[in-house]
Amino acid sequence: MDRTLVICKPDAVERGLVGEIISRLERRNLTLVAAELRTLDADSAGRHYAEHADKPFYGDLVDFITRGPAMVLVVEGPEDTWKVVRTMMGATNPREAAPGTIRGDLGILFTENLIHGSDSLESAAREIDIFFPGL
Repeated sequence: MDRTLVICKPDAVERGLVGEIISRLERRNLTLVAAELRTLDADSAGRHYAEHADKPFYGDLVDFITRGPAMVLVVEGPEDTWKVVRTMMGATNPREAAPGTIRGDLGILFTENLIHGSDSLESAAREIDIFFPGL
């Protein structure tokens, strides 16, 4: 079984969409291994977005993800679970995301796109360790 990190970002929490997002993951036969509603601190957000630290939008990313509670999840499923989740998420820009995807059906803004999912097995391991060390 593979595990991946999913974050229902603050906009998903604010809009009351966490249940819908989790329900979609569960309907794909993915299992929640860990879940916690938390407001991310700047240190965790900085480690999470480390690959973007030198980009001009980095500060906005950290400000957004730390502005309010987010639902942080570890999801388990068959091989390449991270790919399944990324497909379910849809394109980063909700205006370009296909209908039937989370962002395509529920997203509004490019800068507030509801959900994060690890982009590889290696990223999943690194990100899970940031938010759920020792899991």
